[in-house]
Amino acid sequence: MSELHKRIRRSSLHEKIMSPEETIPLFKNGMDLGWSGFTPVGYPKVVPAILADYVEKNALQGKMRFNLYIGASIGVEIEDRWASLKMTDKRWPYQTGKVIQKGVNNGEVRMGDKHLSLYAQDLGYGFYTKENGGKLDLAIIEVTGITEDGGLILAGSVGVTTEIVQIAKKIILEVNTSIPSFEGLHDIVMLDLPPHRTPYLISKVEDRIGTTYVPCDPDKIVAIVESRFPDNGRALSAPDECSEQIAGHILEFLQHEVKSGRLPKNLLPIQSGVGNIANAVVGGLVTGPFNNLKVWTEVIQDTMLDLFDSGKLEFASSTSLSLSADGFRRLYENWDFYTSRVVLRPMQISNNPEPIRRLGVISMNTPVEFDIYGHANSTLVMGSRMINGIGGSGDFSRNAYLSIMHSPSTRPTKTDPHGITCVVPKVTHVDHTEHDLDILVTEQGLADMRGLCPRDRAQVVIDRCAHPHYRPLLQDYFDRSQRECFAKGMGHQPHMLFAAYAMQKNLLEEGTMRMAGWS
Repeated sequence: MSELHKRIRRSSLHEKIMSPEETIPLFKNGMDLGWSGFTPVGYPKVVPAILADYVEKNALQGKMRFNLYIGASIGVEIEDRWASLKMTDKRWPYQTGKVIQKGVNNGEVRMGDKHLSLYAQDLGYGFYTKENGGKLDLAIIEVTGITEDGGLILAGSVGVTTEIVQIAKKIILEVNTSIPSFEGLHDIVMLDLPPHRTPYLISKVEDRIGTTYVPCDPDKIVAIVESRFPDNGRALSAPDECSEQIAGHILEFLQHEVKSGRLPKNLLPIQSGVGNIANAVVGGLVTGPFNNLKVWTEVIQDTMLDLFDSGKLEFASSTSLSLSADGFRRLYENWDFYTSRVVLRPMQISNNPEPIRRLGVISMNTPVEFDIYGHANSTLVMGSRMINGIGGSGDFSRNAYLSIMHSPSTRPTKTDPHGITCVVPKVTHVDHTEHDLDILVTEQGLADMRGLCPRDRAQVVIDRCAHPHYRPLLQDYFDRSQRECFAKGMGHQPHMLFAAYAMQKNLLEEGTMRMAGWS
């Protein structure tokens, strides 16, 4: 018996096995498609590539377009190729790749963006496919096995696969035989509709409340294709000096909170976003003073494996194993050790406000920019150009015990050796309001905004987070705003409204945010 047949324990489904080319007639222009996958792990790699080959070979660019509903990003080799062939019409809720980003920003791709936990439930409610009866025409799900009852044993991520399976009319399965079966790693709870939803009874990170597989109606399965392509993984470069300085400020702050009695000695569950700064913070925990740590997050990166290896991390809950190729190698070589300490959940649960607030998660994420009053922009450069999407940063920041946003104080540009400031008078787009965030950090320092009125927040952010090249300019803006607004009796959060974006205007016209003044 082949490995593929062994993985499909419901023998009646063996007759659904076919080549990827045989699935092409299942696809029609304008379909709503749901795919498994999350940052970029557990996504289908065979059928989408074969369909792209078909479109390219038959010159069907722009004539076979689809609406894609996925958990988050997928592999660039699929994402960008579909975009380059004009196969992607709508794309929810997150994307990564130069071609897809160009399509989003030049109007070729209609992208929607929402907090991931809300996106997951709203997809299950049928909000995004109202014209299709709240259904998806077709789903493509990567699995590592199928149970005797037809349950789907997922791979290294869950994302919105549970909701997709519930609302899909038909399902194509890609059984990945190049990786181990992930059976036992998942904690699956399906979405119930109000008024029948029940609480997620999770009081500890390691609690399990569901099944190890996704229940699936076998009659929905129209094709099964074998996949032998492992996840490409996402490698992160080593933390630079700036990232390590930011991490140092955060670790020092956490130690202070422990000494002040506001945190236990082993902290509270950690959530860390994606990127080099997050990598540096987790790396700092490896050599830091904290033990018996737990993680409640949406992505587990390579440094989490380092934290397990150090003996300081006890357990981690996530929706995706977002590892590099080397990270997956480490995982497979020490499978029992790591998998006994990890659980993968639907992002409806991993990003849900209910457990985040109950567990007291410490949330750490990186924005594009933040302003002196504590608003943050995670998605749109200059208020208009989409990068990736808000992801789960809002889910965590809005509900965490401690909401931390970290960023370099400046980012390099080709036109200014000092770079542009990431601390601005007023963000050009608001993803996280002043009401959501507690702590702002750059390599310059850490601003604790808890309990401060807007004007006190502004001063501490300018003093501790702004780069010295921009600090006088920001201070001048704040001082002038106070004088003008107090004189008008409107100074609770002082702004010179029509000057608030003068730095961005100067960047576009002069190539720098460093201005002579605000006149």
